[in-house]
Amino acid sequence: MAGGDPSRGQHSGPFRTRLTELFGIDHPILGGGLMWLSQPRYVAALVNAGCMGFITPRSFEDRPAFEAALRQCALLTEGRPFGVNLTLSGRSAGNDAVLDWLDAALRCGVRHFETAGRGPGELIRRIHDGGGIVLHKASSIRHALAAERDGADAVALVGMEEGGHPGLNELPSMLLGALAQDRVRVPIAIGGGIGHGRQIAALLAQGLDGAVIGSRFLVSEEVEAHPAYKRHLVECDEHATVAVLRSLGNTWRVLRNATAEQVAALERDGARDYAAYGDLLDGRNTRDRCYREGQWQHGMVSLGPSIAFARRVEPLAEIVATLLAEAVACFDSLDHRIRVKS
Repeated sequence: MAGGDPSRGQHSGPFRTRLTELFGIDHPILGGGLMWLSQPRYVAALVNAGCMGFITPRSFEDRPAFEAALRQCALLTEGRPFGVNLTLSGRSAGNDAVLDWLDAALRCGVRHFETAGRGPGELIRRIHDGGGIVLHKASSIRHALAAERDGADAVALVGMEEGGHPGLNELPSMLLGALAQDRVRVPIAIGGGIGHGRQIAALLAQGLDGAVIGSRFLVSEEVEAHPAYKRHLVECDEHATVAVLRSLGNTWRVLRNATAEQVAALERDGARDYAAYGDLLDGRNTRDRCYREGQWQHGMVSLGPSIAFARRVEPLAEIVATLLAEAVACFDSLDHRIRVKS
């Protein structure tokens, strides 16, 4: 069962927040759902490192393949709870499958869900009816408040730095988090550009409840992507990403590669509908050419600037341990400075 014992290993980490309490995890770190890459091995590595991970159903060819992934993840975590990402598409394509994915996850024992997209109220109600808890991801405080009214148990606010789709938001994650504290009552995580423990310390010092991390984890050994792609990621700096498609109302922050440059050129030339981009936006190109073959110049490859913190390919547990050590060191340094000054 994916539900397992939520108290197993609970609160053995250095930080306790409302989010660690809600999810029954050791550390206030969530691995955001990664299209094509949130496979069982990666999600289980997050969970076994004391964090929470979310399998992405849209990454699988059909429901049987998704259900097989749920069973595999349950085995790899030895019953420790893991999550499922349920994203409502802005173009409605595939949304009829979301409730089927939810039913499959609930039957497998999953009770932790990350939702995203507009109008999640009915989905949240269905999750609660199945005994689950929901963290809803939003790119604005307005949408976070709407999700809270719809019953979300927690929210994740993502800033403009987020790899993937940060919406039309132009605000950075730390500013969103600071503003949300006075308005949002449920636990708050923030995501976008987070890849170092000092950032985790900063958000905890603000009184926020956790971090959503995606790009920094892409160089973990457990992410099933081609070594050539990971080697390129290690060489990336903070300028290695670009945001495109804002003119379509669907901003996408991706690796700065040949495909992204083509898309940016078309957008500059006035392309204002998806058909004008042909198959450049087809995610299967990213899956097949970049992730499977290592040809990182091909495909719209979701990526945020926190990749600049990646220095090597290593086990995910080591990345998490480094982040936590960095965060603890920040608090120790702050405590020393305060004591010395006083």
